[in-house]
Amino acid sequence: MITFTNPHITIATFADVSTITALLNSAYRGESSKQGWTSEAHLIAGEVRTNENTLKEVMQQTNSVIVKFTNQQHEILGCVNLQQHDRKIYLGMFSVAPKSQGFGIGKQLLKAAEEYAHYLQCTTIYMTVISAREELISWYQRHGYQDIGERTPFTEDDLTGKHLQTLEFMVLEKIIER
Repeated sequence: MITFTNPHITIATFADVSTITALLNSAYRGESSKQGWTSEAHLIAGEVRTNENTLKEVMQQTNSVIVKFTNQQHEILGCVNLQQHDRKIYLGMFSVAPKSQGFGIGKQLLKAAEEYAHYLQCTTIYMTVISAREELISWYQRHGYQDIGERTPFTEDDLTGKHLQTLEFMVLEKIIER
Protein backbone atom coordinates (compact mmCIF):
# COMPACT_ATOMS: atom_id res chain seq x y z
CA MET A 1 0.00 0.00 0.00
CA ILE A 2 1.11 3.54 -0.73
CA THR A 3 2.82 5.76 1.80
CA PHE A 4 2.28 9.44 0.99
CA THR A 5 5.12 11.96 1.27
CA ASN A 6 2.98 14.09 3.60
CA PRO A 7 2.67 12.33 6.97
CA HIS A 8 -0.72 14.03 7.55
CA ILE A 9 -2.21 12.16 4.58
CA THR A 10 -3.26 8.52 4.84
CA ILE A 11 -5.92 6.13 3.57
CA ALA A 12 -9.15 6.32 5.59
CA THR A 13 -10.69 3.27 7.25
CA PHE A 14 -14.23 2.35 8.25
CA ALA A 15 -13.49 3.85 11.67
CA ASP A 16 -13.40 7.26 9.91
CA VAL A 17 -16.79 6.98 8.18
CA SER A 18 -18.82 9.08 10.65
CA THR A 19 -16.25 11.86 10.77
CA ILE A 20 -15.77 11.97 7.00
CA THR A 21 -19.53 11.96 6.38
CA ALA A 22 -19.89 14.94 8.71
CA LEU A 23 -16.96 16.67 6.96
CA LEU A 24 -18.48 16.17 3.49
CA ASN A 25 -21.88 17.45 4.60
CA SER A 26 -20.42 20.49 6.37
CA ALA A 27 -18.24 21.42 3.40
CA TYR A 28 -20.97 21.20 0.75
CA ARG A 29 -24.40 21.78 2.31
CA GLY A 30 -26.25 23.95 4.79
CA GLU A 31 -25.25 26.96 6.83
CA SER A 32 -21.92 25.52 8.03
CA SER A 33 -20.70 25.21 4.44
CA LYS A 34 -21.11 28.96 3.93
CA GLN A 35 -18.12 29.52 6.24
CA GLY A 36 -15.90 28.22 3.43
CA TRP A 37 -15.68 29.14 -0.24
CA THR A 38 -16.58 25.71 -1.67
CA SER A 39 -20.22 25.60 -0.52
CA GLU A 40 -22.96 24.39 -2.85
CA ALA A 41 -25.71 25.72 -0.55
CA HIS A 42 -26.60 28.43 -3.07
CA LEU A 43 -27.20 25.72 -5.70
CA ILE A 44 -28.63 22.82 -3.69
CA ALA A 45 -30.94 23.08 -0.67
CA GLY A 46 -30.64 20.78 2.31
CA GLU A 47 -28.05 19.62 4.79
CA VAL A 48 -26.95 16.32 3.23
CA ARG A 49 -24.27 15.71 0.58
CA THR A 50 -23.90 12.04 1.50
CA ASN A 51 -24.62 9.58 4.29
CA GLU A 52 -22.62 6.90 6.05
CA ASN A 53 -24.08 4.04 4.00
CA THR A 54 -23.18 5.72 0.71
CA LEU A 55 -19.68 6.49 1.97
CA LYS A 56 -19.19 2.87 3.05
CA GLU A 57 -20.34 1.72 -0.40
CA VAL A 58 -17.79 4.02 -2.04
CA MET A 59 -15.05 2.69 0.24
CA GLN A 60 -15.98 -0.91 -0.57
CA GLN A 61 -15.89 -0.43 -4.34
CA THR A 62 -13.06 -2.18 -6.11
CA ASN A 63 -10.13 0.20 -6.75
CA SER A 64 -11.62 2.96 -4.58
CA VAL A 65 -10.03 4.64 -1.55
CA ILE A 66 -10.76 7.66 0.60
CA VAL A 67 -7.64 9.67 1.36
CA LYS A 68 -7.77 11.83 4.47
CA PHE A 69 -5.79 14.78 5.81
CA THR A 70 -5.41 14.96 9.59
CA ASN A 71 -3.87 17.68 11.72
CA GLN A 72 -1.51 17.28 14.69
CA GLN A 73 -4.49 16.45 16.93
CA HIS A 74 -5.57 13.68 14.50
CA GLU A 75 -8.71 15.58 13.45
CA ILE A 76 -9.78 14.87 9.88
CA LEU A 77 -9.79 18.23 8.08
CA GLY A 78 -9.94 17.08 4.47
CA CYS A 79 -10.63 14.10 2.25
CA VAL A 80 -10.87 12.92 -1.33
CA ASN A 81 -12.14 9.75 -2.99
CA LEU A 82 -9.84 8.27 -5.61
CA GLN A 83 -11.07 5.53 -7.93
CA GLN A 84 -8.94 3.77 -10.51
CA HIS A 85 -10.58 3.27 -13.91
CA ASP A 86 -8.04 1.62 -16.23
CA ARG A 87 -5.17 4.16 -16.55
CA LYS A 88 -7.18 7.03 -15.07
CA ILE A 89 -8.03 8.11 -11.53
CA TYR A 90 -11.43 9.60 -10.81
CA LEU A 91 -11.25 12.26 -8.08
CA GLY A 92 -14.47 12.87 -6.13
CA MET A 93 -15.85 13.76 -2.70
CA PHE A 94 -13.05 16.32 -2.41
CA SER A 95 -13.56 18.47 0.64
CA VAL A 96 -11.83 20.54 3.29
CA ALA A 97 -13.51 21.61 6.52
CA PRO A 98 -14.94 25.12 5.93
CA LYS A 99 -12.94 26.74 8.76
CA SER A 100 -9.73 25.09 7.48
CA GLN A 101 -10.03 26.24 3.86
CA GLY A 102 -7.36 28.57 2.56
CA PHE A 103 -4.49 26.90 4.45
CA GLY A 104 -3.22 24.63 1.66
CA ILE A 105 -4.95 21.40 2.70
CA GLY A 106 -6.71 21.10 -0.67
CA LYS A 107 -3.43 21.56 -2.53
CA GLN A 108 -1.84 18.87 -0.40
CA LEU A 109 -4.71 16.48 -1.14
CA LEU A 110 -4.37 17.17 -4.89
CA LYS A 111 -0.65 16.36 -4.61
CA ALA A 112 -1.53 13.12 -2.79
CA ALA A 113 -3.94 12.26 -5.62
CA GLU A 114 -1.06 12.62 -8.07
CA GLU A 115 1.17 10.45 -5.89
CA TYR A 116 -1.57 7.83 -5.84
CA ALA A 117 -1.90 8.02 -9.65
CA HIS A 118 1.87 7.51 -10.01
CA TYR A 119 1.74 4.61 -7.56
CA LEU A 120 -0.91 2.90 -9.71
CA GLN A 121 0.90 3.90 -12.94
CA CYS A 122 -2.07 5.95 -14.11
CA THR A 123 -1.63 8.78 -16.59
CA THR A 124 -4.66 11.00 -15.92
CA ILE A 125 -6.79 12.33 -13.08
CA TYR A 126 -10.31 13.45 -13.92
CA MET A 127 -13.29 14.81 -12.02
CA THR A 128 -16.77 16.18 -12.48
CA VAL A 129 -17.61 19.65 -11.18
CA ILE A 130 -20.93 21.50 -11.25
CA SER A 131 -20.47 23.85 -14.21
CA ALA A 132 -21.94 26.80 -12.28
CA ARG A 133 -19.06 26.61 -9.76
CA GLU A 134 -16.87 29.09 -11.64
CA GLU A 135 -14.58 30.00 -8.73
CA LEU A 136 -13.92 26.33 -7.94
CA ILE A 137 -13.33 25.49 -11.61
CA SER A 138 -10.81 28.35 -11.80
CA TRP A 139 -9.03 26.94 -8.73
CA TYR A 140 -8.75 23.52 -10.39
CA GLN A 141 -7.52 25.11 -13.61
CA ARG A 142 -4.77 26.91 -11.68
CA HIS A 143 -3.71 23.43 -10.52
CA GLY A 144 -3.45 22.02 -14.03
CA TYR A 145 -6.95 20.65 -14.67
CA GLN A 146 -8.51 21.39 -18.05
CA ASP A 147 -12.12 21.44 -19.24
CA ILE A 148 -12.34 18.64 -21.82
CA GLY A 149 -15.70 19.90 -23.13
CA GLU A 150 -17.75 17.00 -21.79
CA ARG A 151 -21.01 17.73 -19.91
CA THR A 152 -23.33 15.35 -18.09
CA PRO A 153 -26.65 16.01 -16.35
CA PHE A 154 -26.72 16.35 -12.56
CA THR A 155 -29.83 14.42 -11.66
CA GLU A 156 -31.58 15.30 -8.42
CA ASP A 157 -32.05 12.40 -6.01
CA ASP A 158 -33.76 11.78 -2.67
CA LEU A 159 -30.51 12.06 -0.68
CA THR A 160 -28.41 15.00 -1.76
CA GLY A 161 -30.85 17.92 -1.70
CA LYS A 162 -33.24 19.90 -3.87
CA HIS A 163 -31.60 21.65 -6.82
CA LEU A 164 -32.30 25.38 -6.83
CA GLN A 165 -31.58 25.62 -10.57
CA THR A 166 -30.84 23.25 -13.45
CA LEU A 167 -27.37 21.81 -12.90
CA GLU A 168 -24.88 19.92 -15.01
CA PHE A 169 -21.41 18.50 -14.48
CA MET A 170 -18.38 19.41 -16.52
CA VAL A 171 -15.43 17.05 -16.77
CA LEU A 172 -12.00 18.37 -15.85
CA GLU A 173 -8.86 16.38 -16.51
CA LYS A 174 -5.15 16.57 -15.75
CA ILE A 175 -2.46 14.58 -17.49
CA ILE A 176 0.02 13.34 -14.91
CA GLU A 177 3.69 13.84 -15.73
CA ARG A 178 5.98 10.88 -15.28
